[in-house]
Amino acid sequence: MAKFDQVLKVVELARIGVEMRASDIHLTVARPPNFRIDGTLVGLEDYPALTPDDTYKFARELMPDEKALHQIDEQGHADFSLSLPEVGRVRVNIYLQRGSYAIAIRIIPMIVPEIDSLGLPDVCKELPLKGSGLILVTGPTGSGKSTSLAAMINLINQSVKGNIITLEDPIEYMHRHGTCIINQREIGTDCPSFSQGLRAALRQDPDVILVGEMRDLDTISIAMTAAETGHLVMATLHAATAIQTVERVIDVFPPHQQDQIRIQLANTLLGIISQQLIPRADGQGRVLACEVLMANSAVRNLIRDNKAFQLNTVMQTGGNLGMITMEKSMKSFLDRGLISAEEVKKRTVNPSQ
Repeated sequence: MAKFDQVLKVVELARIGVEMRASDIHLTVARPPNFRIDGTLVGLEDYPALTPDDTYKFARELMPDEKALHQIDEQGHADFSLSLPEVGRVRVNIYLQRGSYAIAIRIIPMIVPEIDSLGLPDVCKELPLKGSGLILVTGPTGSGKSTSLAAMINLINQSVKGNIITLEDPIEYMHRHGTCIINQREIGTDCPSFSQGLRAALRQDPDVILVGEMRDLDTISIAMTAAETGHLVMATLHAATAIQTVERVIDVFPPHQQDQIRIQLANTLLGIISQQLIPRADGQGRVLACEVLMANSAVRNLIRDNKAFQLNTVMQTGGNLGMITMEKSMKSFLDRGLISAEEVKKRTVNPSQ
């Protein structure tokens, strides 16, 4: 990389990020720009360390309006998304640290991906085409949950006729109307919160509702009610495994409500896809490892009976239904030499399996 004589504009750094196949860009004081490539942070060679004035100018370049500046002053951070020329959509988080501005930029591909291109299991083509129920996509931050949901919405938009309403914070992939009408609502701009957006969505004649993240009791409760009343609800949740996902949904509620929630979840759940992006052993990108739980009668009974800890056994024996454990998914990549044993040990609770 050539030596930089001056600090570039933030859009130029974003273009460099696209060229480097970066998923994220980090801008902070006393460091050159850092790019996350295949899960690893890489500094931009020969670029000067950023000053507080640099990061402030970057932040002002990115802010779509004064609202973001007021939000930073009041809350210490601001989230938004926007389109950059020759880059595409980006998701931006600007925050204060030690009194200076820092910025995290997520680069979103301009084209909504197809399910096959992501390496998702075939069952992910079946789940979104079911008429009603709850589909949960879970995993740690940066595991591609939003991308997987976008691909499923894209499949619905190519396959059936209906009204899709998305609630996102912020909007990432921009969907066009296809066989479906798609209305995308951004939290904080088009509606105040996920829970209020969900309540409103029930009065907007939806067939499919996408919830960017189920964060609280209200949102989870309304999402399950929507799934129970004939809608297809798709949402993300921060949980590492299918079992943890079930437990987290139930544990959000007070103890006296949990028996009823188990029944409601058992009745509405269609499937859980838990995913991780794992660096390839050859350093050429990452592979998507998935755990899949399909809600058959055995799964529903275990959830109702408060025996979520036994769901792993059902996944181990449910391969004919498209189920797979995270350990088995990782082993398939390990056996082909695509990932290392060290990565598997770091990422699974049962490495011996």
